[in-house]
Amino acid sequence: MSTNIRKMLIMNFVSSIIFIYIGIFVNLYIWQANTSIFEISWFNMVMFFGWGFSFVLGAKLLYHRTIRLLLALSAFGGAAAFIMLTFLTLENRILWIALIGFPVGLMWGFYTVAQNLSVSFSGKGTEIASFFAANNLIASILSMVIPIISAQFIGWFGYESSFVLMFVFLIVMLVFSATMPRIALPRTETPGLGFWRQLQWKRVFGDRHSVWLILSILAGGVFLQFQNLFTLVFTFTVTQDKLLIALLNLLYTGAAFLGLILYRKFKWNDQFCLWLGVLLLSAGFVIAMFPLKPLLILSNVLTAFGMFFFAMIWNAQQFQCIEDYAPGRKAAFLIWRESMLVGMRIVLLVFIMSLDKLEGWLYISIIGVTLVSLISIPVVQAKAVRLMADGRKKREGAEPLREEGNPPRPPTFSA
Repeated sequence: MSTNIRKMLIMNFVSSIIFIYIGIFVNLYIWQANTSIFEISWFNMVMFFGWGFSFVLGAKLLYHRTIRLLLALSAFGGAAAFIMLTFLTLENRILWIALIGFPVGLMWGFYTVAQNLSVSFSGKGTEIASFFAANNLIASILSMVIPIISAQFIGWFGYESSFVLMFVFLIVMLVFSATMPRIALPRTETPGLGFWRQLQWKRVFGDRHSVWLILSILAGGVFLQFQNLFTLVFTFTVTQDKLLIALLNLLYTGAAFLGLILYRKFKWNDQFCLWLGVLLLSAGFVIAMFPLKPLLILSNVLTAFGMFFFAMIWNAQQFQCIEDYAPGRKAAFLIWRESMLVGMRIVLLVFIMSLDKLEGWLYISIIGVTLVSLISIPVVQAKAVRLMADGRKKREGAEPLREEGNPPRPPTFSA
């Protein structure tokens, strides 16, 4: 892996400590007051509004600044959230949750755009898959350790002290951001275009494989939101004891780590891994239709096992599909991709907010829609990858003709 990719992995190590804590214990902090699916869904919805806003803003800033600024802004967003968690009290709980959720979303959005553009601009081919595999390994190890340490720390010193500790990690993140590579979008690539014209739909999605990528992204947004939110809800339904939650999370992470071991041992091809992930995830969702505590734990184990295979291949294939794009078009694609993912997450959260408990026709319907979305992903993404490969072969085959003096065909897309 290149030096830039290695630095991004180190930054991921630091930031993952904070993200893992937020993902479990900030959600638990909100959940424990009223055990309300509405409140935890509202927190996540506001967070994704902040995420989408900061992702687009961050991409625009990269035309004038580098990822160092975005990573610093991410740290400031997290710091604002933990300051309010420590000191802010309001009678209006809905407003209080929103004021916490939005800066958390800013933190995640700025960080995501910095990471995605760093990987897509610095990594090539198999290096991208290696990055996601290494990143998943780091996340798996931290996911085993951080929840247990955090649970013990909260048990000994309380939530407020843990918020202060996370603030310290954010300072470390801010300092390390100054050492990151100076990656930015080249302004000279399309001098006649402004940022918003660069995002024109036809300009970004002008290839045959684009429509299939779009379908994969939209379906992925539905599936990812269900999986992310209900992993928490299922766990909090089983127990609210912080140490037990951390131990259950250790079990889930162990299942994901088993996936990594099997992947390295048998070296399965991408499509097999993607389908294996989908089947394991689907089994977990079907089991969740029967919300008994042991079955909810089994559901989370299966989905964690399957998520390793799914996330690694789904992300890597999408980055490979845009590998040949010019930097400006690549950035525009990533903005559209994140916007579609966030949009579908918010749509699903609107329906989830109406749930009172894990039963009834609405709950079953949400699982059904998630299953259809999940199963469709390998089909449409395989089509996208195949069309992308065919297009690349045609372009490579045309190169010898150009060298012999034949005029090149006019491009169908200009980035």
